[in-house]
Amino acid sequence: MSSAASFVRRPLGFPWLTRDPFLFCVYHLDRYPAANARLGLNPSQLRGRRLGMDFELKDGFRMYHGQEVPGFPAHPHRGFETITLARQGFIDHSDSLGAKARFGQGDVQWMTAGRGIVHCEMFPLFDTNGPNTNELFQIWLNLPARSKMVEPHFSMLWGPSLPKVQIEGPAGQKAQVNVIAGGFGEAQAPSPPPNSWASDPSSDLAIVTFELDAKAEVRVPAARPGTLRTLYFFAGDAIVVDGVEVTEHGALEFEDHGAIALSARAGAVEVLMLQGRPIGEPVARHGPFVLNTEEEIVAAYRDYEHTHFGGWPWSSGDPVHDRDQPRFALHPDGREDQPA
Repeated sequence: MSSAASFVRRPLGFPWLTRDPFLFCVYHLDRYPAANARLGLNPSQLRGRRLGMDFELKDGFRMYHGQEVPGFPAHPHRGFETITLARQGFIDHSDSLGAKARFGQGDVQWMTAGRGIVHCEMFPLFDTNGPNTNELFQIWLNLPARSKMVEPHFSMLWGPSLPKVQIEGPAGQKAQVNVIAGGFGEAQAPSPPPNSWASDPSSDLAIVTFELDAKAEVRVPAARPGTLRTLYFFAGDAIVVDGVEVTEHGALEFEDHGAIALSARAGAVEVLMLQGRPIGEPVARHGPFVLNTEEEIVAAYRDYEHTHFGGWPWSSGDPVHDRDQPRFALHPDGREDQPA
């Protein structure tokens, strides 16, 4: 069992700081007003914003790089992976491989950028009476040097396919453990992309969220020696971690790999856990690229300028799918799937 002094507390920012093998985690929670007929917002709702570079939380939401529909129009990546967990609202994805998707309601998109990909992530708004809440995590996971230049890969982990462990206490208090990557006890998430650091069993990589009712308890099993763990307490009033009460939202960085006792106080709480064995290699990053050296960063910009990583097959840089389109994924090989 971990000791009460075995974690270091750090404040949450935008983005959240992470430790190797993760690069960072962004928690998006935007409460958009009523939408227009084009799945976006009207100009009158956007006055006073620096559209195209709007990261200020104003009136409860951000537009990011979107002009009418919030989100991130076409942009490149190389050398790492993005793992996107859509908790509320929807995300419309399109990329240079010819893949596209609409996902939400607990679905996860896992994309290996590898040698280079261009994609967009737009947040369509459907309720014309409002509000439209969008909540998601996007986690950047590094790739080891041997996998920096692999073929790009796009995959969907639909919410119904992800393990959910239910825990009930003696007084009926409930906790739910949602396993996105790796495992929790005997519950194992679907396989990650083939070249991911997570696909190496020795990485001990796990991404898990915990939802605890008041007075509910969860025991997080021990990790392997050398694994780094961070718990992100992001919702609720107070949690107790190994006997220590924590009342401020923040990151709890664990300095050993022992089991963790986690419980809620008077109200419900939510926690994200990121864990993994460090890759332990040099990291050079600039903008959308993460490599091992500055020379590789320069080469990435040069390659993108010359090749655009295969080009952009869509009619605009910020496409959204039809209003009536249900959740789906069209893969580069033409295969299409939907949540069960």
